[in-house]
Amino acid sequence: MKKVFTVLLILLSSFAFAQKITTQYYSKVKQNSCFKGKGYKLVLKEMLADSRCPQGVTCIWAGEVYAVVSVYKDSEFIEDKKLVFSTNNDTVNLKWITPYLDESQRAINSLTIEPHPHVGKVIESKDYYLKIGYMKYN
Repeated sequence: MKKVFTVLLILLSSFAFAQKITTQYYSKVKQNSCFKGKGYKLVLKEMLADSRCPQGVTCIWAGEVYAVVSVYKDSEFIEDKKLVFSTNNDTVNLKWITPYLDESQRAINSLTIEPHPHVGKVIESKDYYLKIGYMKYN
């Protein structure tokens, strides 16, 4: 019985250590970011509107954000894209942005505009950024 228990313990521990470990990472796409270098670079060009419900308030509608994101490749302008950030547009936004990210960043699980509004606090346009959350497997 002792040998069976030992063998089972060894098998279970080997399976537990064989699992891939995932880690959450975030990238920030700021306004007026440097777009020099090789490959694709994203820049948050302009914030058009932010109608999200401020934290600390109960709203009927969650709201949405309109922003323009610019794409550069090898320092050359490729395109501007107007994105709408809302619960209804997550799939559309992820589909558009994924090809412009590094291979290591393509397991995206969140795409948001930060900071989120707060009651009584004014957010200046220059403080906004696009936050991309993605998983890396170790």
